[in-house]
Amino acid sequence: MPTVGIDDLKDGDFLLDVREDDEWQAGHAAGALHIPLSDFVARYGELAEAAPQDGRVHVMCRVGGRSAQVTMYLVQQGVDAVNVDGGMQEWAASGRPVVDEKGEPGHVL
Repeated sequence: MPTVGIDDLKDGDFLLDVREDDEWQAGHAAGALHIPLSDFVARYGELAEAAPQDGRVHVMCRVGGRSAQVTMYLVQQGVDAVNVDGGMQEWAASGRPVVDEKGEPGHVL
C-alpha cells in the first residue's frame, strides 16, 4: 500500500481525515476534508468534488489503520492516494498545528 511519512507532507497537500466526528471535533489538521470511515462509501462524492483532479489524496486517521483501509479502496477506484503513516498522533508529535472545530488549538483523541 502506498504510504508516506509526516515529514513527506508539504503545505498545500490535500488531506483527507477519516476519523469519527468526536475525534475531528477535538482536533484535526486545518484545511483537511473530513469524511468519517463509517460514512465514507456513502459520501465518496464529496471527495470526488473536493480532491484535486490530478493531485494526490493523503489519507489520515489517528495512527494509520482506518486510513489504510480507505487508501486501499481509493487506489482500487483509480485515485492517487497514500496512507499517512502515524496519522494525527504523528502529525501532532511533529509539531504541526492541530485545531478544533472552532479553529482554536485542539488535541488528538
